[in-house]
Amino acid sequence: MPHSTYNVDKMGSATVSPEGRFEAGSYQEFTVSYRAGYFGIDDTGSIKVVHRFASDMGRPQFDNPAAPNFTTVEASNGAILQVEYDMKRNIRPWDKTLYIKVVRGFLREGDEIVVRFGDRRQGCPGIRVQTFCEETFEFRVLVDAFATYNYVELPEQPTIAIIPGPPTLFKAILPTERCPGTPFALRMKGEDHWGNPSDLCDQTFTVVANMDVDGLPDAVTFAKGAFAVIFDDLRVRTTGDLIIELIDANGAVVFRSNPCRISGSARLLPYWGDLHGQSEETIGTNSARDFYEFARDKAFLDICVHQGNDFQITNDFWKHLNELSAEFTVDDSFIVFPGWEWSGNTALGGDRNILHLHEGRPIHRSSHALVDDLSDTGSDENSAQGLFRALDGEDCTVFAHIGGRYADIKMAHDDRLERSVEVHSAWGTFEWLINDAFEQGYRVGIVSNSDGHKGRPGASHPGSSKFGSYGGLTCVLASSFTRAGLMEALKKRHHYGTTGSRVILSTGVEFDTKAELFPEDPNLGDVRSEIVDRAMMGDILRSGDQSVIFKVDVHGPSPIERIDIRNGLETVEVFRPYAENEPGRRIRVIWEGSEYRGRGRETVWDGHAALTGNGFESFAPINHYNVDKTFTLTSPAQLEWQALTTGGIGGFDAVLQDPHAGTLRINTALVKEDIDIADIGRDEIIFANGGIDRRIRICRLPDVNPYFKANIERRIDLVDDRDNALYVRVTHEDGHFTWSSPIYIFR
Repeated sequence: MPHSTYNVDKMGSATVSPEGRFEAGSYQEFTVSYRAGYFGIDDTGSIKVVHRFASDMGRPQFDNPAAPNFTTVEASNGAILQVEYDMKRNIRPWDKTLYIKVVRGFLREGDEIVVRFGDRRQGCPGIRVQTFCEETFEFRVLVDAFATYNYVELPEQPTIAIIPGPPTLFKAILPTERCPGTPFALRMKGEDHWGNPSDLCDQTFTVVANMDVDGLPDAVTFAKGAFAVIFDDLRVRTTGDLIIELIDANGAVVFRSNPCRISGSARLLPYWGDLHGQSEETIGTNSARDFYEFARDKAFLDICVHQGNDFQITNDFWKHLNELSAEFTVDDSFIVFPGWEWSGNTALGGDRNILHLHEGRPIHRSSHALVDDLSDTGSDENSAQGLFRALDGEDCTVFAHIGGRYADIKMAHDDRLERSVEVHSAWGTFEWLINDAFEQGYRVGIVSNSDGHKGRPGASHPGSSKFGSYGGLTCVLASSFTRAGLMEALKKRHHYGTTGSRVILSTGVEFDTKAELFPEDPNLGDVRSEIVDRAMMGDILRSGDQSVIFKVDVHGPSPIERIDIRNGLETVEVFRPYAENEPGRRIRVIWEGSEYRGRGRETVWDGHAALTGNGFESFAPINHYNVDKTFTLTSPAQLEWQALTTGGIGGFDAVLQDPHAGTLRINTALVKEDIDIADIGRDEIIFANGGIDRRIRICRLPDVNPYFKANIERRIDLVDDRDNALYVRVTHEDGHFTWSSPIYIFR
């Protein structure tokens, strides 16, 4: 217990009114009443009402009675109270704290402190409920009855349930590749505007496919009470890329599925995973069991891994996680790896994530900071170097992560264990991490996951908090849908990452003469090899060729804006699928980047765009996940917004009334520029402002972009003095990225 347990039953009680179930993101008024116990509260004693770090409930304010989140606090006996709100004034994960101190007077048994969150008596609309679901959302109350600042948690805490709202978006999810005649499922769901799967769906849609699908009904009905509709045992007999659309009664496309490639030549099949997230037992939301059930039943993942901060994982919880991973793992259905996040301080190496092949393996914590049982501190490894030594000989894989602490792979790295780097999570986008690896000559793959704290692995909407991005996904190309098959693929870097979209992607190399393929990194010592004439993403090869043919095949659910073809730190080509004369009246304005590598990386892009001599016909935000932040056309010639980035991108598309007339003014705190509309073309205009890739980019797009897929072949010259790390980043029009793991070729 992190707090005192002295005479818990004499410290009072607390209630919340109203009780019940409340829609995520709605505005409500809650009265939390604390009734003092036997000891009362002495002069300068205090109570805290705390919420989890992950919660994005509206921040209480005390100054404007008519504005959202107005909060009042009163003592029933007239005692004078000092009230403050602090985001980190209690032990994690219960960081967010309403602090109430008795500064004149005291409380006797039975006296009350009454807190009205979202006090509506003077016009406040209420306090905004957190934007994600939780059956037991607590107004946790702690009491310092003796004015010693040694708090006692009340034995019973007031709780409410937070539930989804009605659907505003529907999704249809297919597997990414299947063989002709092989059965598969179409999984569909509705989500509210905060990304919560909704059980309030009550619609019927026509189902249309671009190929003949055995067993596919003509319509689907979403009924209240169900979170998903699944059509099992579907089959396609011919080859091609299957797309399924949901059509409403007016003939409009409600949603277009991800593409599913029907191919008879697949040697490896793609499986989608979120390899990194947390539950309420550490710093997340809902239980670890809920975590895996959501991943399997609501996010429709193939793979999932719970990765709690090690300094919060007790021995009992580590045992429980191992029991859950064994229980939920079903070959050819759903795979869970036992895992944990080594959460070392940045100065000692920063965050790493460990996936074990088997249960029952020891955990080597970075510290026991929040684990009270100190009997096993001898197994701790405080530094990343020590972690790698401790994992020597383990059947596991490690990837570097950027969260609150960033992984410093220049300080510590082990080629045998650390096979990948995580370039995207709900914390943001961090391409600088793969660049760090290239600079050091490491041979690593690219993964993307969520590190989700809101109980939604695989569908990790950022909500309205410091998380700036939608959580990522990793697609693993494996020979079998088993732990062993997936682990082998992860170790070989046969995978790619996305910012949450399910995309078909393959990259490969063809050689003019035979090349030497190494199943293990030859830097590790004397390893066997085989002779090949082609390779796939993640492979390591030696070649005598002066150049190679690099092939890219991509098909996503959103049109392609651009494909960056890269050789390590060098961008060889920026490919756009449309010709220079195809862009029309649509311009794209993108803001991106971060302040620096650490926790305070948020970059604020609040501002406006104004036209002179022209007007906006329409606009569409990009990656506008936080609906609390405004995005408004205030006049036909001015667009205003509130936005931030944490390494990823945001922005908007705007259709102009005239394709060439007038001037565009961009006005943000970081970038202020006037641009002639006639100068905006297919190639980007870039305005940089320090930080890490902190900038605004502007280009012109086709009015309608029909290019959902691309097949590219490029001959790329090889260099002699370093690895040739050939990979791509695909930028999709909906704001999502896809990264292939590099193919490493040395001469």
